[in-house]
Amino acid sequence: MLSRALRKSISCGNTFLTALTSSFCSRLCFHQSNACKVASQAESGFRPAKVAVVTKTTRYEFEQQRYRYAGLSEEDLKQLLALKGSSYSGLLERHNIHTVNVGHIVESLEKQGIEVRIVKRGEYDEETVQWADAIISAGGDGTMLLVASKVYDENKPVLGVNTDPERSEGHLCLPVRYTHAFSEALQKLRKGEFRQVLLIRSSLLWQWRQRIRMYLEGDGINPSPVDLHELQLSLEQHSQAHRITTRSKHPDMTRDNPEQPHLLPVRGLNEIFIGESLSSRLKYKTKPHLTLSLHRASYYEISIDDGPWEKQKSSGLSICTGTGSKAWSYNINKLVEQAVEDVLRIGRSKTGLDVPLNREFIESGSPLSTEYFPIVDKEALPKSKVCVRSRCWDACMVVDGGTSFEFNDGAIATISLNKADLLRTVLLD
Repeated sequence: MLSRALRKSISCGNTFLTALTSSFCSRLCFHQSNACKVASQAESGFRPAKVAVVTKTTRYEFEQQRYRYAGLSEEDLKQLLALKGSSYSGLLERHNIHTVNVGHIVESLEKQGIEVRIVKRGEYDEETVQWADAIISAGGDGTMLLVASKVYDENKPVLGVNTDPERSEGHLCLPVRYTHAFSEALQKLRKGEFRQVLLIRSSLLWQWRQRIRMYLEGDGINPSPVDLHELQLSLEQHSQAHRITTRSKHPDMTRDNPEQPHLLPVRGLNEIFIGESLSSRLKYKTKPHLTLSLHRASYYEISIDDGPWEKQKSSGLSICTGTGSKAWSYNINKLVEQAVEDVLRIGRSKTGLDVPLNREFIESGSPLSTEYFPIVDKEALPKSKVCVRSRCWDACMVVDGGTSFEFNDGAIATISLNKADLLRTVLLD
């Protein structure tokens, strides 16, 4: 639990940072006021010369990759999937739907004379980002988060298209109807009919979303990222993945200079999680024939805005943005309607106040029922920062559920918002 002093430093004098804690997991949330700023008519319009389309790895492709070294035939793959209770024909059907929708995106772009480069998510790198004038994520929210994490230029638009809306979430993507009508969306994008969002809501608005930047310093760090989406790791492999350094490729990102803070090569659009890698597994051998699996808590120290360090013990620390307030963080914190109704009934009986118990009032009763406004004023980002010092033994810092960094005893993470890290997306009705 956060102390009273730490709570005060968070809630007073700073309207952009709130803390929510429990005995299980500490949560911090950066959020932005409802001020916003949209590109003017003069600088609007989506007219890129080169567009990179980053496609997700479908489950069908993933299963093929898993067994490619065994030289299995399609019939062998079909039998293996059947043994696991998976449908080969079902996976192939979803793969084909995704492929057709990607083809529709590419065709629509090429008809407008735009040079297109199709990139698999495993091949998506800095060179692709630099080459493109704009980037389209072809997949679900997971693909969109990966694409956004590597874009550092706030003037480079990132658009998401959900290529399998029946089976995939796409809260960060364009409305579902544009999956099959991307040419229509492209026409609206190219017209660039922008208006100030506080005055009139048009069909197209550039939308800047705040993102989190992270520095690592101290002992126990390894700034080399591990892509969790590309790895299906056993318990032992998970620990070993972070032991693989890249000194030959990144000589400046090693443990040789632990005092120099390292700016991590990704930005967090949804949230960051810090904690023991295997928080639910700790093997303890009591007898030769008996092994117990115990819970391993995460120990760390936390400081807000260069304030005093406070020791914490929980299942982990989650720090989210306004965009991420309706993702994992929402599910950690949300109050079910029955719980809200019970609290209101107790307050009604104890105070004698005439508190309404209708459904509309109950649904609005939770402070977590609305999303923190993700559209931000580019000139008024919060100045707050959070510093976390690890006291863990086998910990990691995971960005948007997809990229992991080693974060062991002595490592310090500095987490903040920066104007240069705003992500330019689009709001299309």
